Amino acid sequence: MSVLLLRLAGPLQAWGSAARFAHRSTENAPTKSGVLGLLAAAQGRPRQADLSDLAALRFGVRIDQPGSRLRDFHTAHHADSGKAMPLSERFYLADAVFVAGLEGDPALLQQLYAALLCPRFLPYLGRRSCPPAQPLDMGPPQDTLLDEALRHAKWQASCWYVQQLQRTAGRDATAGPEVLDVLLDCPPGDVPDFSLRDTPVSYDPRHRRYALRGVRSTQATAVRPDTPPAHEPTVGLTPVPHGTPATTTPPRTT
Repeated sequence: MSVLLLRLAGPLQAWGSAARFAHRSTENAPTKSGVLGLLAAAQGRPRQADLSDLAALRFGVRIDQPGSRLRDFHTAHHADSGKAMPLSERFYLADAVFVAGLEGDPALLQQLYAALLCPRFLPYLGRRSCPPAQPLDMGPPQDTLLDEALRHAKWQASCWYVQQLQRTAGRDATAGPEVLDVLLDCPPGDVPDFSLRDTPVSYDPRHRRYALRGVRSTQATAVRPDTPPAHEPTVGLTPVPHGTPATTTPPRTT
């Protein structure tokens, strides 16, 4: 088996698994339907295309930076009649960062990775109004297991978020390494911690269909990225030998 990892970071994200009339919520982490839809769009698959190969991939996501929930209001028009739709209430995740992973057939994952580098349609994070702020690419598929890949991938949180946590930890003598929540597809036969209806069956806008998916929740310790060396502005200066008389600058004349 191989695993493909994606970095999902942006000013706004929206990963809804349910929508009731004018209320459009978001989950606290990317959904399987949202991430597979991103990859299907990168491949240029039509909305009526068969999704069985994508749906068979095992999915997982690590919450590197949970972000904060934001509410907004939207207006829209019916696609056929052009009539104004009721005002809708929509929720987003602001300043969130996730690492999503897919495990499965190496050939399929390599095709998805190639599409990710040169997408047919521009990717977005759940809704078209949510473009990614960082590259989705985290490297080609790797020969490992999904939980191992998510456990060992470098922490992708923003610098300001990490510094904020460090300041908080500095005031807490008992603070330890940062612990990240991980959500994985539940193996067949195991009892899931909770369920989501977010496995895509069809993206046809006139009849979207999703299947139920069991999810297991676990945790991973954050693997901090390598810290760049501190900037030293005098490192390129040649030291003056001891005993050399100091040069003086002539006074400035006007």
